[in-house]
Amino acid sequence: MITQWFTFGQCHAHAHAGVTFDKDLVVEITAEDPRSVMFGLFGNKWGMQYDSKPDMRHYPRGIYKLKLD
Repeated sequence: MITQWFTFGQCHAHAHAGVTFDKDLVVEITAEDPRSVMFGLFGNKWGMQYDSKPDMRHYPRGIYKLKLD
């Protein structure tokens, strides 16, 4: 399993499972292929992919650890 972190662009906003995902939130995904999970949920409407946790001072809403069923 691989853990990666993803962010969204300024104009990207999504609602999923009662959570708003936007430019102020980092998504943490642990999976065999985190990037494919991100594309599956948000298409290509997200910003950056990181192999280590990004500088959190730019993300005031913190990290959302995405739970996979």
